Amino acid sequence: MAPPASLEQPERPLPGDPSLPEVPGTGVLREGDSGHGVYELQVRLLQIPQLYDGGAIDGRFGTEVRQAVARFQQRFGIRGDETGVYGDNTRHALMLRTK
Repeated sequence: MAPPASLEQPERPLPGDPSLPEVPGTGVLREGDSGHGVYELQVRLLQIPQLYDGGAIDGRFGTEVRQAVARFQQRFGIRGDETGVYGDNTRHALMLRTK
């Protein structure tokens, strides 16, 4: 018997999930990357208290952004992406919790 849908992993995005807005420059983002996708990530990280407080919004994925992404992954139990890397599972979870 399959578990109820509410017990399945809600952090796992479905291919072509229409609930996710298209954001230019998205894809896997990691330390050393830069551009619009990183800028968007920084804006969203700032929306969650004690994650990236006072962090720069400069479109550069540096150590502080990597650490904030890792804190987010740990705090919300995000799996499937490398620690500190902004991949599909982490993006989906962050987009569900921010504007």
